[in-house]
Amino acid sequence: MTNDLFTQVAEPLVYAAALLDGFIRVSQENDPTTLPGLCAVSAAHLSHCELAQLYLVDEVTDQFELIAQHLSEALPGGEPTSRPVVQNQQLLHYVLRKRCCLSLDDVGSSLYDIGFLPATQAPWRALLCVPLFNRTNAVTGVLLCASWRATPLMGYAPSLGQLGGFAVNQLLMLRRMQPASVISRSSRGVSTAGAYGLIGNSTAMEETCHLIGKVLQTPYTVLLRGETGTGKEVVARAIHTAGPRSAQPFVVQNCAAFPEGLLESELFGYRKGAFTGAERNYAGLFDAAHGGTLLLDEIGDMPLSLQAKLLRVLQEGEIRPLGASVAHKVDVRIVAATHRDLAAMVAQGSFREDLYYRIAQFPIQLPALRERDGDVLQLARHFADKACAALGRAPVDWSNTALDQLSSHGFPGNVRELKCLVERAVLLCDDGVILPAHLSLPLASDATDAVDVTLRQRMERVERVFLIDCLHKNRGNRTRTARELGVARRTLLYRLARLNIPFDDARGEG
Repeated sequence: MTNDLFTQVAEPLVYAAALLDGFIRVSQENDPTTLPGLCAVSAAHLSHCELAQLYLVDEVTDQFELIAQHLSEALPGGEPTSRPVVQNQQLLHYVLRKRCCLSLDDVGSSLYDIGFLPATQAPWRALLCVPLFNRTNAVTGVLLCASWRATPLMGYAPSLGQLGGFAVNQLLMLRRMQPASVISRSSRGVSTAGAYGLIGNSTAMEETCHLIGKVLQTPYTVLLRGETGTGKEVVARAIHTAGPRSAQPFVVQNCAAFPEGLLESELFGYRKGAFTGAERNYAGLFDAAHGGTLLLDEIGDMPLSLQAKLLRVLQEGEIRPLGASVAHKVDVRIVAATHRDLAAMVAQGSFREDLYYRIAQFPIQLPALRERDGDVLQLARHFADKACAALGRAPVDWSNTALDQLSSHGFPGNVRELKCLVERAVLLCDDGVILPAHLSLPLASDATDAVDVTLRQRMERVERVFLIDCLHKNRGNRTRTARELGVARRTLLYRLARLNIPFDDARGEG
């Protein structure tokens, strides 16, 4: 089998080095929540595919659970690391029953249903499914890679099967070694950001994910509120992808991007001859999102005349395209997003009160990045790894002073600002270590200092982020963390309590 690993791949030596790097990364990872994602990322890079998914097989029910996904067009917020059981399993079950690889060089001409794959702007053209075996030669999982290009992928099957099998065996071993308290906490899923492909362990993100879990399986209209750059579209995509409509389209429309006339035809469509230039029938975005989810971003910028028509869609579940004489039913879940204060706009008369109460059926306030203690460094490392992978470069390290600068910055542009800042820093970094000069952050002004009333508060915020990051690097082991910091363990415990860092965040005692 080993001799077949590199016979059908281009540049075998380069490929072998990349494969070895994937094995090393997986073998060195001791966190079962992040290990599957490392495997998915490596599989996507090795196969040059835009999508990689890792599934576990339930040995009792033969059902498949998607535990990791890497999608190259994913937006800030990260890739999904845990999903509900996949409903349409025809293709996966074929691989399970036959215990052999399945490669489709032209998905469009096959009979297999690939509706369970995430919807993207480009159609999936090629697909590879590889069964993963344990030490007793039983199938424990499936590794799936998909490409937008019609390209043969079978040559990657032997090596990806080895990598995926190794990763699944490592994962199952780590799960068996986990304390019961950690397993029970992580198995609930809905209270952790990773369950929805989001990044962050802060209390604010935990509360947000708790609300997502409450509304996930319901048909309620969701209103996402938050400052610009807080990741409203990412959360909307997470609600769609982790919910019952995941196999159906996810469509996004920015209500501020079109003038009133064009926005109406874009949403509702039109019939031939409805206006000058309407030379054919056009299906609007409500029809395109039928069965799935429609995100109406910046809904606060929707004109009043269109608000009335949107209200009818929400109440009656039907639309009437421009120029049509009759309406027709649509089944679309609406997620609305805005950075505006819609309640204030209602009071001013610039937003319909009845529509406001209809779309605010289940509001979720997304926290600003400055309210997400400890998440900045986690997000920064994620964006840096993504940027390095996109550029084909080795991962970069961070200097402590650069991390301190990130921790103390207010980030008025939130996650979007952080992502752009980190991507620029990766480009400027030539020696494999990101320094403060690469971040180009402005010095704190008096206005910024006004947010932090005292110097003590500012220093404690930096210290809190630093301690959380050290605990994270040491897998929560407080003894190792204290040793690394050069302080007594009781001193560390005192500082954790003083800075209100929950001891539950530490997984090991040491």
